[in-house]
Amino acid sequence: MPEFAATLARLRPDEHALVDGERVFLWSEINSTLNRVANQVLAADLGPSARVAVFAENAAETALAHLGCLIGGASTVPVNFHLNASEAAYILADSDTSILFVGPETAARGVEAAKAAGVGTIVGWGGCGDDDVVDWTTWIGGADDANPPTSIRPRPNLLYTSGTTGLPKGTELPPSMFAGGDTMAQHLDALKHARFADYGPHLVVGPMYHTGPLSGMRILAAGTSSVILRRFDAEATLAAIDRHKTRSSVMVPTHFVRLLALPLEVRARYDISSMEYVAHTGAKCPDEVKRAMIEWWGPVFLEAYGASEVGTTCSINSVDWLAHPGSVGQADPPFEAIIVDDDDQPVGPNVEGKLYFRDTTGRGIVYHNDPEKSAAAHLEPGVFTLGEMGRIDEEGFVYITDRFSDMVVSGGVNLYPAEVENFLIDHPGVHDVACIGIPHTEMGEELRALVVLTQGCAVSEAEILAYCRQRLSAFKCPRSVEFVDDLGRTSMGKISRRALRAPYWAGR
Repeated sequence: MPEFAATLARLRPDEHALVDGERVFLWSEINSTLNRVANQVLAADLGPSARVAVFAENAAETALAHLGCLIGGASTVPVNFHLNASEAAYILADSDTSILFVGPETAARGVEAAKAAGVGTIVGWGGCGDDDVVDWTTWIGGADDANPPTSIRPRPNLLYTSGTTGLPKGTELPPSMFAGGDTMAQHLDALKHARFADYGPHLVVGPMYHTGPLSGMRILAAGTSSVILRRFDAEATLAAIDRHKTRSSVMVPTHFVRLLALPLEVRARYDISSMEYVAHTGAKCPDEVKRAMIEWWGPVFLEAYGASEVGTTCSINSVDWLAHPGSVGQADPPFEAIIVDDDDQPVGPNVEGKLYFRDTTGRGIVYHNDPEKSAAAHLEPGVFTLGEMGRIDEEGFVYITDRFSDMVVSGGVNLYPAEVENFLIDHPGVHDVACIGIPHTEMGEELRALVVLTQGCAVSEAEILAYCRQRLSAFKCPRSVEFVDDLGRTSMGKISRRALRAPYWAGR
C-alpha cells in the first residue's frame, strides 16, 4: 500500500500522474514518494494527536506531503501561506503539530513559527537554504519505499478558519467531506467514489490550504491525475486546460470574474471544451457572472454552499440554477435548511430571516479545543448557523440575502449591505463593491459604499448614488461613496467587513 499507485504504474506507465509547471511525475514516482513519506511519518513520534502541518505555496510537494502523511496515519494541518510567523505559530501550537513542511517562500517564517511552537522537525523543498530545515529529497530518501501497512486508521485534516473575528478556530474535516473508513485500505477505496474521481485530469487553481483545492490531492489517491497551478492566472488557467485537457476543477467567483475580464481574442485562443465539472464555493457568485460563465463554458458548474466546519450544506447545478437564478440550491443530506425570525421562530416560504441548518446526525459544528465556540454556533444541539440571512422558496431552494452579522442599523432601521451590493455591481463602472456601516452622529451608523471602479471608467459619487435611487428605496441607499483601489478579498473571494470597518471605528 498504496497499491493504487503501483498498479497504475504498471497499467499506465507513461501517464502524467501529477503536473506542476514543467515538472511531470509518473505513477511510479508517485508510488515511491508516497510510500517513503508514509514510512517516515510512521517512524516518527507524532504523539497522540498525530498531526503534521503543511505551510507552503502550491507545488507537487505540497500535495505529496499531505497525501503521504495521510497514508502514514497522520492528520495534516493546511496552514495559510500568507500568515506571518506569529500567526502560523499559534496554529502549530494549537494543533499540537510535530512535523512542519515548508516551501522556499515560507521557510523563514516557518522556522520562526516552529521554534516558537516547539516543533522539532522542519522539512522543506525548493532550496530553502536554512540549517534548521531538512531537505525534502534527503528526508524521503532516508525511508523505505515498501508499502506501509494497510491497517492504519485514516485521520481527517484539521482546518483553521481565517480568523477575521478573532483567533483562527480549528475544525476537523467534517464527515461529509472525509471518505472515512476504519483502515487505510477502506479509506482509499472510498476515495474512488469522490465527486471528482469520475473525471480527470483535475486542475488545481486555488491555494491548497483550502479544502476545495486539496481535492486534487485526495483524488490522486483515487487514481485521477492532477495539474497544479502555483498561482491563479486567468490566461494561464485557460492554457493549462487546453494543454492538459483537464476535465474538472474547484474555483471561486473571483476566478470567474478574472477569466471573464480577459479580452475575447485571448479567450478564443484556447480550447476549454474538455471541462465537464467545475465546483465553485467561497463567496456567493454574482448572478451576472454565473450566467456569463455558463454561456461560455456550458452547464458544467456546481455551486457548493457551506463552510469548512460542516462541508457542503446546499448545492445547485447549472440547469437548476438557470431555473432558480440566485439560489445556492437545496439542502444536501444530512442537512435541512431552516429560516427563523428575530425570536428564533420558524417562518414560512419566501420570508427572509436568519438561515440555520439542522444536522440530522446531531453533530453540527465542532471546534477544536473550544466547546464554548462550538456551543455558541448552535441554536439548539445539531442546529447551527453560518451567520447568513436568507429565504427558502416553496420548492426548498435556498437564497442567501445577507450576513446578519454585517447588518447596519441606521436610525433604528436595519440595512442589509448585500442588497445594495448586488444592485451596484451591475453598474458598468463598478468593478467591485462592499457596503459597510460607518459612524454617524445622529443615526448611529450610516451605510457607505466602498467602490472599485472598472479600469478606464470615470464615475462620480453623485452618479453612483443616483443609480442606487433608480431601483432602491431611499432609506436603503448608501449615504456616501468612497472610491478605493482594492477591497482585500481573499483567494476564496471573501472580504473581511470587520477589516474594512476598522479604520472608521478606531477609538469608538
